[in-house]
Amino acid sequence: MERPSGSDTDHYDRTGFSSYNQEVNKSRPSQQKRQRERQRQERRTEKQARRLEAAEKKANAPARADGVDPDLEGIKPGPQPLQDWQIE
Repeated sequence: MERPSGSDTDHYDRTGFSSYNQEVNKSRPSQQKRQRERQRQERRTEKQARRLEAAEKKANAPARADGVDPDLEGIKPGPQPLQDWQIE
């Protein structure tokens, strides 16, 4: 079947060479997109689980005394004694 002359509308052409079929037959990007979305969703749920775990751990942690930094607790102001490896 021959197309009438002057007809530029190849989007109605269903042969394998038309630009319409080339665009429609690309199913791979949508599969990749679904996979990316699935991975994003998994990461979101993992992050949410970590956040809940951290919040629970923080809630169950013993309360520290007001004004005391646990990193500095036990350190006296002034010169500190030498460490064992510094003594010869």
